[in-house]
Amino acid sequence: MWGKAQCVALASRHCPPELPLAGNGEPEVNVEFEAHSISDNDYDGIKKLLQQLFLKAPVNTAELTDILIQQNHIGSVIKQAEVQDESDDEDEEDEVFGFISLLNLTERKGTQCAEQIKELILSLCEKNCDQSMVEQLDKLLNDTTKPVGFLLNERFINVPPQIALPMHQQLQKELAETQRTNKPCGKCYYYLLISKTFTEIAKRSSKKRGESTQQREELMFANAEEEFFYEKASLKFSYSVQEESDTCLGGRWSFDDVPMKPLRTVMLIPSDRMNAIMDKLKEYLSV
Repeated sequence: MWGKAQCVALASRHCPPELPLAGNGEPEVNVEFEAHSISDNDYDGIKKLLQQLFLKAPVNTAELTDILIQQNHIGSVIKQAEVQDESDDEDEEDEVFGFISLLNLTERKGTQCAEQIKELILSLCEKNCDQSMVEQLDKLLNDTTKPVGFLLNERFINVPPQIALPMHQQLQKELAETQRTNKPCGKCYYYLLISKTFTEIAKRSSKKRGESTQQREELMFANAEEEFFYEKASLKFSYSVQEESDTCLGGRWSFDDVPMKPLRTVMLIPSDRMNAIMDKLKEYLSV
């Protein structure tokens, strides 16, 4: 659990210590992280992580980054804790390993990035879902009486999921405070999440009467904890990003030499299901 410094000062909000960065076949390295409020210095790191999520999609990540920095009463960035040795590599200490924040799409209606995100989601839904789901999603995204918050939870692929628990807990506290004080972001009736997912590339099987020519694809999550959000989503669909450059910032879409097909999975979660999701996070991610 984080200590007192979770509040607005955020000078040194510690995540659980010595969480391992699991490399691809490399020795495990113990790293202690700290969470800080989002600041101007985090611009490049946040934008880089947003580009990891959106890839070549037409979303103004520069504007989105600016908005997340401006509304720094919510959200946190993950950085490596200061190491007590004589190191000249200050850039590495200040590197953003991940961040969490929220863009209220309803409040930010009219900004380029908010409109682009809604257009992107609807266009992908049209390509991958039946018309009834498209109509349902369009109605929910454009209902100004029930704001939709775009939940952003991005990090390097090697950073373990245990770090997500205190990050989500803190964000929920900050969102509750914005409602109490009438600050921007306020109450959301739905949370929109785009999750980095992947499946094992389906293997062709021999054609036999009554048998499928492909094995069933199992959805896996780059941020493992987002499976709990998926389970509670009232609307969800996936789309392929295989044709786009996906470096995963230090990871790779291959495990044990099994090739993976990269996807993005869109979820819409009613806000009244967040408590159940948080309980699941506590159950599986407490350290």
